[in-house]
Amino acid sequence: MAATSSRPKPKLSRIALRELNYSPEELRAWLISEEAQGFEGWDFSYLEGRWHSEQEPWNYRQIVLDHLGANTRLLDMGTGGGEFLLSLGHEPRLCSVTEAYPPNLELCYRSLAPLGITVMPVDESDQLNFPSGSFDIVINRHESYDLAEVNRVLIPGGSFITQQVGGYNDADLVQKLRGFYQSEYPDHDLPHALEAARVAGLEVLDSASCRGKILFYDLGALVYFAKAAPWGFAGFSVEADFERLLNLREELSGTGAVAGTEERFFMIARKPVS
Repeated sequence: MAATSSRPKPKLSRIALRELNYSPEELRAWLISEEAQGFEGWDFSYLEGRWHSEQEPWNYRQIVLDHLGANTRLLDMGTGGGEFLLSLGHEPRLCSVTEAYPPNLELCYRSLAPLGITVMPVDESDQLNFPSGSFDIVINRHESYDLAEVNRVLIPGGSFITQQVGGYNDADLVQKLRGFYQSEYPDHDLPHALEAARVAGLEVLDSASCRGKILFYDLGALVYFAKAAPWGFAGFSVEADFERLLNLREELSGTGAVAGTEERFFMIARKPVS
């Protein structure tokens, strides 16, 4: 008789075990409470230990630090609440930020402006209200951009360093939650970004792309994440998508997590000196 083996049961988190034993009504009430949790800036500390996102093979923060000098004039586009910028430890008077999302913009005025950091609102046009040649480096982590504007505000020889979310990011996760997926930005990928940089007259110094897993160890964590990123999960709510959330308990029970696939790419481009 051929030997048989059984797959070991996954180790489930305390919250996941509770969710698996909830009645549908109890689960709905719990997930609605998670949906209502406050979110500010780009701070996911509420989910500590409840999710995991695979790191990119590059270190975006270290790349930025490697380009910073003591007197570098720096613009951080789409700064959120300034969490990443502040982690760099750069001189505040040399830093400027842009932000379009009103709650985050208000946070920037409260937390960054008093430090001496210049805070500038932007809109969907991605126009930068700074004089030409204002910055040695422009950084952009997961924010839209207009390369003509980036080129304009850079000094000759200045650098643009960006990490972007690919146009099909979390497609499988959105499908699970919403029952359908259609990318709003199907051409937002590294090949198109490289071509756009070339057209804008920038010299690409380095670039890469990757795909990695994102794991949620309980359904409440997934709900919190989806509500914090409404641009990626448009229309999502616990009430609208409760049946699919109920169905996801099977995946959670079987593997210990609900999984999705993230897409990232980065590019370093330089404005020619002449």
